[in-house]
Amino acid sequence: MPVIYPFTAIVGQERMLRALILNAVDTRIGGVLIRGERGTAKSTAARALAALLPYVNVIENCRFGCDPKNPSGWCTECQERFYSGNNIPYTTRLTPFIDLPVSATEDRVVGTLDIEKAIQLGERHFEPGILAAANRGLLYIDEVNLLDDHVVDVLLDSAAMGMNIIEREGISFTHPARFILVGTMNPEEGDLRPQLLDRFGLSVEIHGIPSARERIDIMERNLSFEADPTAFRQSYMAREAELSDQIEKARNLVDKVEFTSANLLSIATLTTSLNVEGHRSDLVILKAARAHAAFEKRTRINDRDIALAAELALPHRIRRGPFHQGEITPDQLMERIEQLKGQSTTNEQQEEVPEPSEQGTTKKKH
Repeated sequence: MPVIYPFTAIVGQERMLRALILNAVDTRIGGVLIRGERGTAKSTAARALAALLPYVNVIENCRFGCDPKNPSGWCTECQERFYSGNNIPYTTRLTPFIDLPVSATEDRVVGTLDIEKAIQLGERHFEPGILAAANRGLLYIDEVNLLDDHVVDVLLDSAAMGMNIIEREGISFTHPARFILVGTMNPEEGDLRPQLLDRFGLSVEIHGIPSARERIDIMERNLSFEADPTAFRQSYMAREAELSDQIEKARNLVDKVEFTSANLLSIATLTTSLNVEGHRSDLVILKAARAHAAFEKRTRINDRDIALAAELALPHRIRRGPFHQGEITPDQLMERIEQLKGQSTTNEQQEEVPEPSEQGTTKKKH
């Protein structure tokens, strides 16, 4: 098995690394699309993230790696085992990394039901696909813009629902399909349709690093890794273990992170002011903000969490206005949030300003 380049050894590209970590904390965010030129560590980062993720508990002998603590999300086979009175022992395994080929067909992705066996023998036989292998792991799609649109749609549907449901000729089979979806692409080779772009929770656009010092670091680290991959990885294991532990703790904390009506108002006014279409962005920002707060070991989100989440959730959804694609930054977003808060306070105060009535008394505007 080849040695994986350490996640913590990647130089720069903070947005990309943050987007990957937030999806590792909460897979419900909806994945990340990484757009950028060749040679900017897109695939390296995706593989490195899977290598540092914590071990996961899975039901023993389950083909889909069902979570023993989540019976409502078990596959059809595990549910049948449970209702038959069988024990449901569990074991641990590494987080899987699944590389989806560009030539993948829908059947290869979702799996297939053997209708012939069902008719002739009365047996339900399901052949798992890529979604089954990727459950509770990381599904990586290189050159996602070259993948068939229908296949991309199926992948995004499964990522959103967390389940893969296959129905053929009145026969159905269900299994969990909750994974970290990472798509990479070079915009020079064509773009995704806007409908598919919007389905990715987060998006980052990355470029080559302009700093000479950082480019030297990249060369030196890569030469060290090529010379002795095992020793190089070992030198980063303390940092890898620390980050892995931080992600695992954040996963346990994220559902406990609280938010206020003021936080929701900040998100809604921000997306409205930037002419963002639809409502998916609002939900993604909230989920990513909670994941960021959990990653920093906090149980409440703040404006900074919202700004950092919006930086990743909005670029591929804004088509007009002062911000466009890579130009949006957390500082700009923080400033925009403060401006919107100020406008909201001013409007509220104006509504409460008393004005003279015809009888010489005062009354409030409503």
